[in-house]
Amino acid sequence: MPAIKSTIRRLAVLGGVGLALTTAAISFAACADSAVRTIKIATAAESKPLSWGALGQEPQGYEPDVLKAINAKLPQYKFVMEGAADIAQETGLATGKYDMATGGYFTSPARSKQFFIPANPIGASLMKIYSNKNSNINGMKDLVGKKIVPVTAGGGVYKFVTQWQQATPGYKIDITASSAGVPYPDRLKEVQEGKYDALILPSNLGEQTVIDNQKLAINTSEPVSIDNTYILIHKSAQNKVLNDDVNKALKALRDDGTLSKLSQKWFGEDIVKYMK
Repeated sequence: MPAIKSTIRRLAVLGGVGLALTTAAISFAACADSAVRTIKIATAAESKPLSWGALGQEPQGYEPDVLKAINAKLPQYKFVMEGAADIAQETGLATGKYDMATGGYFTSPARSKQFFIPANPIGASLMKIYSNKNSNINGMKDLVGKKIVPVTAGGGVYKFVTQWQQATPGYKIDITASSAGVPYPDRLKEVQEGKYDALILPSNLGEQTVIDNQKLAINTSEPVSIDNTYILIHKSAQNKVLNDDVNKALKALRDDGTLSKLSQKWFGEDIVKYMK
């Protein structure tokens, strides 16, 4: 009888150890899950092929693909992306609704003060001139006396041309501000047909794809202005580490050729070689 009791006691002890091990394993798994931090990201909703996909849709384009590549190198985070209007992006980032935002952003003293900005860029905005093959337009000075497609009032192209004029007063370029909002593929056709002599736009809108697909007789200049584009990160003590991690991942993706491959995929050219 004592032998039976001893056996029962040993089984009870082993059962207790097993339960303890099971509990410990569950606890460890829970800790492992909690170690993966969810990062909410706002992406541009209507900037194809840079980024598009409104709220509730899976964001697509160059920047979303780069974000996925960054996340693959940083398994301690889970990136969750959603498209947002331009004004909603920076507002949401400032309030902490979003941890990160992408949208072809340039750096500036004001943004550097308000947000964390990884030193390594995510891309580059290349301002180019699109003209008829027979026009011999290769640079800004060649636009003197030419009819240029109207640009959005207060937009990036308008600001660029205005600043160029101020820096180069000897060359007068006639530029018209407009809010007509004609799609750029139609504008490229108007340049080919001779309605306008030239169109000035950042090349990350996918112009080269349109030119190639529609076999347009359009000449594309070398960049007349180059600006790096960056990821913006909500400034908080916790996000200082996130900023450092994203910065290292961006450098790795540039070094291993991933950024070049993605820019070829979405823009039809390697923008990395222009990054400063």
